[in-house]
Amino acid sequence: MKTLVLLRHGQSVWNKENRFTGWVDVALSSEGIEEAKEAGRQLKGAGFVFDLAFTSPLKRCVETLDLALGELGQTEIETRKTWRLNERHYGALQGLNKSETAKKYGEEQVKMWRRSFKTVPPPLSDDSFSRQLDEPICADAPKDHIPRGESLEMAMQRIIPYFKEEIFPAVSNGRSIIVSATGNGLRSVAKYLENTPDEEILNLNIPTGIPLIYGLDDNLQFVSKKYLASDEELNAAIRKVADQGKAM
Repeated sequence: MKTLVLLRHGQSVWNKENRFTGWVDVALSSEGIEEAKEAGRQLKGAGFVFDLAFTSPLKRCVETLDLALGELGQTEIETRKTWRLNERHYGALQGLNKSETAKKYGEEQVKMWRRSFKTVPPPLSDDSFSRQLDEPICADAPKDHIPRGESLEMAMQRIIPYFKEEIFPAVSNGRSIIVSATGNGLRSVAKYLENTPDEEILNLNIPTGIPLIYGLDDNLQFVSKKYLASDEELNAAIRKVADQGKAM
């Protein structure tokens, strides 16, 4: 059986502040730094040795990967960065507090914006989009591919082709791979691998900083998955993510 290790970045400063983040390039919080280090320790304890890593260029993903690999003592492995692994773009929601937004628009609307497959957030204004084009995180992305806002379905249209072109062939060739990405980036991969129906993806939450291990057969079809955490730790972490969209 072949394995693929996925790691959502540790808690970011905007995760901590409960803001929609998307393509805004924020760093890890102090808790997120510890989560990333603990992910590396868990992977080391499980005996993982990697020879190739993929990451979004977003700081929170790069920092998480670097910290985890540091704990593993594997900082010299080949690493490939691509904008195509960026978080889904939350449009005009970026920067807004999720709880305050839920109070204004209702928890169900916020849940649809956060977790549904086809719902697109309100788009960036022309001025905000123009400023976004000048940000370093957009430097490597073709200008006509930079979004003003994305549904999960739209994000999958750049993420899954990259997996098919670059990551899955490497897995098939026997390379040991870790992917450091974002919550919705990894929800995209989970939906694809597990063939999750559109309506069920609404309830999938991926916690920060806990390695997710997929087992795949020789045809790269889904066989199994597990998190490197106890059930208690995992359930608490998932609830923490799910509760971010509630009006507190």
